[in-house]
Amino acid sequence: MKITARGDLWWKTAVVYCLDVEKYLDWNDDGMGDFEGLAHRLDHLADLGVSCIWLMPFQPSPRQDDGYDITDFQTTDPKLGSLGDFVEFIRLARDRGIRVIMDFVMNHTSDQHPWFKDAKRSRDARRRDWYVWRDEPPERPQQTVFPGEESGVWEYDERTEQYYLHSFYRHQPDLNIANPEVRDEIAKTLGFWLELGVSGFRVDAVPFLIEPPAGVDIGNPHEFLRDIRRFLQRRSSEAILLGEVNLPYEGQLDFFGHVDAPAELTMQFDFPAMQRMYLSLVREDATPLADMLASRPEIRVEAQWANFVRNHDELTLDQLSEGERQEVFEALGPEERMQAYGRGIVRRLPPMVAGDPRRIALMYSLMFSLPGTPVLFYGEEIGMGENLDIGGRMSVRTPMQWSTEANGGFSRAPARKLVSKPPTDGYAPEHVNVEAQMHDPDSLLSKIRTFATTYRSSPEIGWGRFELLEHGEKSVLAHRLTADFGSFIAVHNFAPNPVHVGLKLGELFDDARLSDLFSQEVVGIDDRGRTEVEVGAYGYRWFRIVDPTDRRLT
Repeated sequence: MKITARGDLWWKTAVVYCLDVEKYLDWNDDGMGDFEGLAHRLDHLADLGVSCIWLMPFQPSPRQDDGYDITDFQTTDPKLGSLGDFVEFIRLARDRGIRVIMDFVMNHTSDQHPWFKDAKRSRDARRRDWYVWRDEPPERPQQTVFPGEESGVWEYDERTEQYYLHSFYRHQPDLNIANPEVRDEIAKTLGFWLELGVSGFRVDAVPFLIEPPAGVDIGNPHEFLRDIRRFLQRRSSEAILLGEVNLPYEGQLDFFGHVDAPAELTMQFDFPAMQRMYLSLVREDATPLADMLASRPEIRVEAQWANFVRNHDELTLDQLSEGERQEVFEALGPEERMQAYGRGIVRRLPPMVAGDPRRIALMYSLMFSLPGTPVLFYGEEIGMGENLDIGGRMSVRTPMQWSTEANGGFSRAPARKLVSKPPTDGYAPEHVNVEAQMHDPDSLLSKIRTFATTYRSSPEIGWGRFELLEHGEKSVLAHRLTADFGSFIAVHNFAPNPVHVGLKLGELFDDARLSDLFSQEVVGIDDRGRTEVEVGAYGYRWFRIVDPTDRRLT
């Protein structure tokens, strides 16, 4: 079967960059980032190779959960700018070939949202049924998402003498998606932001969004997700749904929509592979990651996996066994304050690997070269660290570090007014910042820029058919991605010593050879399709199979 790239499926070869507006750049000196500041840094993102910005929540919020507790879904927080500032940012991003998607967080609201305030007035309130109420919690209530911070998912309301459901924090009551009026509000909100120019939505905690209240039969809950997808396709031919579904592959397949079933999510984060990537890193053994990638199910051609090294939450390891999780904890987050909820680590990658530039580059090379679409979290391009003094998931959500100036060039406000504090250790702005790395060819910023540029000129990565290449080195992951327009090969070494790897590539065209995409080196292939490559300690190699008539730049 031929695998041919289609230009209209832009997400298949995108470079996605997640950022928090309030922590990116403060332009009006109030200590909080804003849309005007972000607009002034679009050239940085364009130069980096970013083609899609994912915005974390920017709507009005009491900020008890870093903006995920929203009080109005259809406007911007005035501290970050007006709707006019938002639209201007969208226009400027489009001018640079960058699309914008945004967080969609309508599985719950803030308890300060006018809807919930109305719902709490009485059992007969207009919007009472927009939330989930019970006289008594179920005998077997679901487990809270935040063990240690919340003891359960039902909160008693003294005024109306009933309990409301909150799958997350008690100040975030769950919306009742079984209610047609709630579904209409969700559709209106999606339509509103599409009209303002966004190209889709990152859907927060998708299983919690579509799960009906206990005891309520709404049929197949996935039909609701299909309705959202159909609505998007009617309103915008380019709009996507990027879903957060932290389940094993079998469960994730349900949220894509099986190959012979209606479409649901366009993209999903590959949580299983990400977690095994860290296990392989710690063990210096490619086997855990290779085994997981080999088990990836087939998905529809227009769907896509999203690869990531670090996101804005804790580095979750919940799909590892207890023993495997402890291995990673001991190696990368041994202190109690570095861990969260018994399942994750609240650190960024560079401090976890003691600043080893080889292992840092190895992980990002994997992210860009594995089949799928790479997703960067802001600051990863320069190797930012975390501030453990803040605590919890917020430790990694510190201000972007632009220079050695006060507050890392993020804001000219007094330090006490900053929305968040930068780290003060070896990853403080005076040591890690954009300005210092901009023109350094050996910097992490330069490496990430090279990865992104090479990835975008290698559509085989987003479109190609995946296969693991056999060899005899336990520490090495070698894989190939093949489409009718080219064949891409990547080799990664998780060990602290160089290795020679023999690869069997099978039947190829005459005079085929490997062209190294980073060094212009040419590696020969014998007439039986065999070759041997050297990979450095914690090293990586990217190749394209070419022949003497290939006119592409390699």
